[in-house]
Amino acid sequence: MPRQARLDVPGALHHIMIRGINKADIFYDDEDRQKFLEKLALNITDAKCAIFAWALMSNHVHLLFKSGEKGISSVMRKQLTWYAIYFNRKYQRTGHLFENRYKSVLCEEDRYLLALLRYIHLNPLRAGIVKNLEELDDYPWSGHYAIMGKGEYEWMNIDYVLSQFGKSRKRARTAYRKFILEDIKTGQVSEISGGELENHDRWSEVVSLKRNRKEPELDSRILGGSNFIKTILEEAEEKEKRQLKIRRSGRSVLDIISELSNESGISQVALRHGSRKRKVSRVRAEIARRCAEELGMTAADIARYLGVSTSAIIRAIARVNPNNHD
Repeated sequence: MPRQARLDVPGALHHIMIRGINKADIFYDDEDRQKFLEKLALNITDAKCAIFAWALMSNHVHLLFKSGEKGISSVMRKQLTWYAIYFNRKYQRTGHLFENRYKSVLCEEDRYLLALLRYIHLNPLRAGIVKNLEELDDYPWSGHYAIMGKGEYEWMNIDYVLSQFGKSRKRARTAYRKFILEDIKTGQVSEISGGELENHDRWSEVVSLKRNRKEPELDSRILGGSNFIKTILEEAEEKEKRQLKIRRSGRSVLDIISELSNESGISQVALRHGSRKRKVSRVRAEIARRCAEELGMTAADIARYLGVSTSAIIRAIARVNPNNHD
């Protein structure tokens, strides 16, 4: 069964999970974690995203953020490509660092923001990295540390998180910490599986529907109520229809290459055979972006037409600013 495309909706809340290939560690020391966060700060600031929760583990990362107008794809490409290069150079290794596809779950903010805050920030406790809430308060590699006022992370939207719990910072922190503690006291920390939050109201709804032999409207890429899921899937379907219409019209990657070749004055031979000249690279990046957006092509397919590697295409798309093609 073919895997489903990610739902990259600008301005939406996304829970991102990044894992090391074959569950291998992606952080060996605190310098690695610091470098990852420094680059993340630059990328999300540039893309005008809002980070609400995060946790760095030894072999995986959780991020909860609202995407900017460009969505999540360009942010994640920049982040993971840069970090993989940094990590491989530092430890003199080759090959892939991350699983081929990071997991992305599009979330209904009003319904699940608080549950996701708690789920993500309890990861170090659930994994046994810390033993209790007091130790979690002092664990520097999660958003909980920042929310509790232990560290400064200007790129994290702490004010928005605390506003969910109270008007003053002091009272909000107390209420937030109590909210986190509630899950610990029950001894049954909530889990997210397949885009659904178990031990939560939506999961109860799903169970109820199954008992009544009604098929719940579920999608592993979405965490939300039925109306939210329906709306998101309808929007995704419209995008797929537009791409299909373009492909059926006979428009192809060769047409896009021809158009941009004429506009830029750069020969198709140069564009399709890996020239590294700066102007050629800029036009090639624009070709890659349009092929991905208009035709729904994968980076690997685009790379075959342009005579470069798949990773080069991923980096090129990440660099392109859709509002400025000069």
